[in-house]
Amino acid sequence: MKMKTIKTCIQVASASAFAAAVYQEVSKDKSDRTWKGTVAGFIPYDFRIPTPRRLRNSLWAPERSVLTPHAFGVGWSVNFGALPKVLARVKRSN
Repeated sequence: MKMKTIKTCIQVASASAFAAAVYQEVSKDKSDRTWKGTVAGFIPYDFRIPTPRRLRNSLWAPERSVLTPHAFGVGWSVNFGALPKVLARVKRSN
């Protein structure tokens, strides 16, 4: 498969997840909207204004996994705080 095709598939999937998340929230009564949840049961989304704490937990939390939900948007972020532990495990296993 060509890289352009893969890139297009990823863009379509991302746009679809975004649209589904917005639709999911707009379909709720105004009082029930949290602007945070999951699409298809596993893709996280959070459209609330990010706070410093949520940004830190998303991008730098050594005790969490390498992939964490975005502080704002749809999908996952790389948790740079957890990378040293993962890289150390990989190095030990080689």
